[in-house]
Amino acid sequence: MAELIAESDVSLVPTRPRSGTPHELAQLAGGLAHEIRNPLSTMLLNLDLLAEDFAQPESQREARALQKIDRIRRETVRLQTIVEDFLRLARVQDLRLDHFELNSVVDDLRDFFEPEANAAGVVLRVEYGTNLPPLLLDVELFKQAVFNLVLNAVHAMPDGGDLILTTRKEGPWQIFEVTDTGKGIDPALQHKVFEPFFSTKKGGTGLGLPLTKRIIEAHGGEILLCSEPGKGSKFTIKLPAEAEVQIVNVPIESEPLVEGS
Repeated sequence: MAELIAESDVSLVPTRPRSGTPHELAQLAGGLAHEIRNPLSTMLLNLDLLAEDFAQPESQREARALQKIDRIRRETVRLQTIVEDFLRLARVQDLRLDHFELNSVVDDLRDFFEPEANAAGVVLRVEYGTNLPPLLLDVELFKQAVFNLVLNAVHAMPDGGDLILTTRKEGPWQIFEVTDTGKGIDPALQHKVFEPFFSTKKGGTGLGLPLTKRIIEAHGGEILLCSEPGKGSKFTIKLPAEAEVQIVNVPIESEPLVEGS
């Protein structure tokens, strides 16, 4: 696999002045998303009721109305998914840390995800490192971060393949890698994969990988990508191996709410 590594920190120079602390910005963004979510839920409920009224159309006009209701409902569900993902992104601030062994966390992920991988024709293998001391993790957030990577890997192998989870110690870091034998990522797009609202997957919100990156960086770690089209991709998570980590508040970057395709 070619060593094409896209660093997770791709923006070095601010393009505009910022005000407020990262925590204040996160609160503002989370509050805004919460206010949007409530009317969306009401809209979805009323669309469901309308769909029931037209469930058995008696004329072409009613059939066209049902089609329009279905289209509006699908878009409302898509917007609701974007808002929920954004809320999760905004809430990565105060971590609930405890000591966990990385291999044990990977065991839990394997047990949870292996049936879905098997159903997709994907062989899930785990290669464990030895003598890994416990890490300070917000384990539920960390599992969410890794789940995004594993799910993306399975989607990248529609005809099946191999999914390999690897742990090891490397200098001051504990390493966790997610490797797939899927279609890989175009080199021209690799630097964009961690950008909010960028997605190459139909119907994707473009917030899964940014959320993963934010969670890893909040733990004082980093995430790297190595990918070669036609051969597969490898995401490498590096976490501080020391017993104590410095918790980092990562600011939310303001980007246009436009999803890549």
